[in-house]
Amino acid sequence: MAGLNADAVAGPLGAGTVTLVEGSSFCISLSNGDIQSEHPHGVFVQDTRILSGWNLTINGQALEPLAAEIKEPYRALFGGRVPRTDGYADSPLIVERLREVGAGIQEQVTVRNYSPTRAECLITLTAEADFADVFEVKEERIQRRWKETRNVDGDSLTIQAAWQDVSKTILIQAPGAEVTREAITYRVSIAAHTQWSTILTVVPRTHATSPPPPSFIHTDADGLSPRDLRRQEWVAKIPVLHMENRSIERTLRRSYDDLGSLRIEDPNHPDRVVVAAGAPWFMTVFGRDSLLASEMALPVDPSLALGTLQTLADRQGRVVDPMSEEEPGKILHEVRLDVSSGLSLGGKPVYYGSVDATPMFVLVLGSASRYGFFAETIAELLPHADRALDWIRDYGDKDGDGFVEYERLNPEGLANQGWKDSWDGINFADGTMPEGPIALCEVQGYVYAAYTARAWMAYDAGDLALATDFADRAAQLKKRFNEEFWMPDRGYYAVALDGRKRQVDACASNMGHCLVYGLIDEDKAPQVVERLMSPEMFSGWGVRTLASDMGAYNPASYHNGSVWPHDNALIASGLLRYGFIAESQRISTALLEAADYSGGRLPELFCGFSREQFAEPVPYPTACSPQAWAATTPIRLVTNLMRYDTHVSLGGVWVDPVLPESYGNLHISNAPLAGGRITIDIANSVPSVQGLPEGLELRQGKRPYLTELVEQAGLYRQG
Repeated sequence: MAGLNADAVAGPLGAGTVTLVEGSSFCISLSNGDIQSEHPHGVFVQDTRILSGWNLTINGQALEPLAAEIKEPYRALFGGRVPRTDGYADSPLIVERLREVGAGIQEQVTVRNYSPTRAECLITLTAEADFADVFEVKEERIQRRWKETRNVDGDSLTIQAAWQDVSKTILIQAPGAEVTREAITYRVSIAAHTQWSTILTVVPRTHATSPPPPSFIHTDADGLSPRDLRRQEWVAKIPVLHMENRSIERTLRRSYDDLGSLRIEDPNHPDRVVVAAGAPWFMTVFGRDSLLASEMALPVDPSLALGTLQTLADRQGRVVDPMSEEEPGKILHEVRLDVSSGLSLGGKPVYYGSVDATPMFVLVLGSASRYGFFAETIAELLPHADRALDWIRDYGDKDGDGFVEYERLNPEGLANQGWKDSWDGINFADGTMPEGPIALCEVQGYVYAAYTARAWMAYDAGDLALATDFADRAAQLKKRFNEEFWMPDRGYYAVALDGRKRQVDACASNMGHCLVYGLIDEDKAPQVVERLMSPEMFSGWGVRTLASDMGAYNPASYHNGSVWPHDNALIASGLLRYGFIAESQRISTALLEAADYSGGRLPELFCGFSREQFAEPVPYPTACSPQAWAATTPIRLVTNLMRYDTHVSLGGVWVDPVLPESYGNLHISNAPLAGGRITIDIANSVPSVQGLPEGLELRQGKRPYLTELVEQAGLYRQG
């Protein structure tokens, strides 16, 4: 995943940072609750940092952190104490900061006096607001210098800033405080064994005279905020999970929570919910990330896929624009909601530099169709799928050789436009980098899946001519791929073809994605699997992005030796498809064990050091957490080993589990399927399903893959 200027690297957040997320808003702070402007901390609302500094002192002392606990993805409790100045170790003054993120933040500050005597406290909060763009903060390149004015009105402080013709304002409300332009102060005397408390709110204002948004008003007798109510609605509609293996159960529930926190709304269609790519830096829609995450989340909440598909369809490319890399039919790479146009690539908030989002759009549409969700909306989106397929033919295949390639259209765009989109993410075995256009192996897998999905949707609709056309395209692509990408002397597939059609011969994880969609010839799969599970590729926690015997290998790099959970989830799915059950179980179990070391949450990536070298997964310093791909990885791993799938048009639901014995029995209720809700039980590896919608029945045995269905339908032209 990368932003509009991916060659820049995010600065470190600092040790012990706490990230809270709600919709497109997020907050990054120290473990004592302070936000410090010298770090990439802050409160961000619609991609703008509305608070760059928020520091609390008591009697001139910063708080010593004791604990920071995330209660919900959007709420945390910070515990600290006031250091003593008399030489004694233990402080009797304990401070709690209960913070909630929404359209700004609300913070309840409580000071508890455990001393037998009265405590005189000067409580001071200072605030800074640089209104920096999220890109400026992430890349540590603050460019704009705003002209700031501060106005005090009783116990409120307004900070307004202007830059050229842009004006932004925040309102800080501090009931009962002494407020000056420099600080918010409370002078309190706290009796022995008592406490003092206050509530502060910081929100943006569109106009200096407008009332603050009612983001933190508790609207019912239970004291629930809008975020609590939104979370309640989310919890009510997602599956309820119970597993005998409590560790895996915790990880899956954490995934549900993280996925819920990463839901954002399309501002043009508030009824649509889409998946943001990840916190803290990517709380926006990414074509590739949002599509893949929403597909992996289909068994939990299909509305995420629907909203993502609709939002991307609305912004599908219409014209040729070299600066934004827009082309007719192309699906965007990234769209920002409130970024100053002068800071966005091409002067626009939308960037299209992705080679894989377009075929992914079609394959995700096919998956939603198979599950029987939103039939009318799927039909409305089919013309967009056909426009995406036209892009593959007219623009994606730049030289007409049948493969989809990329090459950036301007010097400011992404150099690499697949999922490994860092500047050095694709390389030869000796570490040198290829020249474009680049045809990535996994992209051909996505295109193959898009062709197959469209063929089956056409067949379902009775359009045999169109179905045959796309089935034939898929067959031709598979044949040519296995001829041009396979390296028999190496026993694996080239990661790419370069601009001269040479095989880019690094051993990379990308080829594992080709297993998922059936692009790899059956006779070649055993060698591919052997390489993926070799000590050079498998770290003990997962498959590395690049083998350790390659020239560019670095276990602490972003894409050249690290371990990415979503990458491994796809590989595990592909292994199972080709019958490598033990290998799929091994990867799945390793990742779920890795989650145990980070509170049940898988990060965006971790370093590729071997499990023998370090007994715990080594964190990657700037990994997003939570992150959409990683949040949906445990869901994909478990549903994969359940061998859970459905084809509504075939009237079947398949559950044929190969869960390891250590996972124990499984009970899932309230699972969405074809407009209904079902309950799935797996006890001693025997599945049962209750509540199937009319016309569907449970079937065991090998689930049918689309490629097999297309072949059985006789859609491939002979010869």
